[in-house]
Amino acid sequence: MSKAEFRVLEGLVNAVEVDAVIVNLFEGVTGPGGATGAIDKSLGGAISRVIAEGELTGKAGEAVLLHSNAKIPAPRVIVVGLGQAEKFDYEGVRRAAAVGIKRAREAGASRVATIVHGAGIGGLDPVKSARVMVEGTLMSLYSFKEFKSKNDDKKVINEVILVESDRSKIEPIIEGARQGRILAEAVNLARDLGNRPGNKKTPAMFAVQAEEAARQHDIEVEVLDLQKIKALGMGALIGVACGTCNEPRLVTLKHLKGPKDGEILALVGKGLTFDSGGISLKPSEAMHEMKFDMCGGAAVIAAMTAIAQLGVQVNVIGVVPMVENLPGSTAQRPGDIVTAMNGKTIEVINTDAEGRLILADAIGYAQKLGANKIVDVATLTGACVIALGHVCSGLITNNQEWADQVKAAAEIAGERVWQLPAFPEYKK
Repeated sequence: MSKAEFRVLEGLVNAVEVDAVIVNLFEGVTGPGGATGAIDKSLGGAISRVIAEGELTGKAGEAVLLHSNAKIPAPRVIVVGLGQAEKFDYEGVRRAAAVGIKRAREAGASRVATIVHGAGIGGLDPVKSARVMVEGTLMSLYSFKEFKSKNDDKKVINEVILVESDRSKIEPIIEGARQGRILAEAVNLARDLGNRPGNKKTPAMFAVQAEEAARQHDIEVEVLDLQKIKALGMGALIGVACGTCNEPRLVTLKHLKGPKDGEILALVGKGLTFDSGGISLKPSEAMHEMKFDMCGGAAVIAAMTAIAQLGVQVNVIGVVPMVENLPGSTAQRPGDIVTAMNGKTIEVINTDAEGRLILADAIGYAQKLGANKIVDVATLTGACVIALGHVCSGLITNNQEWADQVKAAAEIAGERVWQLPAFPEYKK
């Protein structure tokens, strides 16, 4: 994960001694104002000239680099496009931050100063703007290098300075940056967990990785081994684990900071550390990607670390069933019948339908722990990707009021969801 440090500075961005400064421009603007206008004036109208020449349009995703020629302390100026002003929102801030910092890294900058997109002329809340700025910056700088034999990447961002001239916005921006760092590091933790190969995150290894993340943030954690899983009668989960020598685990993380008699939210995440499909073997072409079949579980673990660090005053538990699905000689067969911990029997027609089996027992365990509301996060079926592509996740519910709350939260987080129908005819 990126180790870039963030700090907030009261002052003018054109006076900061760094390797590059980042400012912005709305689409269609021909005479830049605000901080961009101040930089333009310091550079003798250089930004206005590239606008007039058509090299800078302000479209979203655009990043134009100019050299200051010693007219300001920073040798490089990067102008990022914000798109149309009337459509600009927090997701636009997040994306602009990502585009700008990537361009700065490509140029070899190590220390970067940037204005907080949206907090000035954009009219957006400075806390939220700073939060998504840091999110976009850190998530865009992410790279997974844990198993590289040689790390020769010399282009590294070490420091990002958020510059603001309005003193009244300094404290809100500091708070927003704090929140953004927590959330972005949680996202990047989930990425790290997902990117590890199956031989480096067997269920036992994955459980240890979850324990380490939990203890680092003072989260209560419980790990159930095979013996305890059997004692709970989790036949659906055990059935999936039968074909491998790597025994399953069930990890529970608890953040009980709400009222003692208040409702408990459960986040349940699928933790297939590797999914071959079992006896119903998957095609070999993209099977290596099945190391990612635990990303629902990774998301839950990461979310719990963020919840703990933000000090959210709610009762939340995270439940992650961790299993490997292989076609060993003891694997369950198509046609086998297993019994979940709630007593319901399940006929297994296809052993590659393993996710719903382990999640059935995990959801049952969450209910046993007193959960009133459950969000189940899973890479469950490729059919959802066929339906919705990679732009959003499918949402299925039996409680519309609860679904509306989840959709609203997803919108704030910049994680799109699309509700799919749950008509009675689909139940079978």
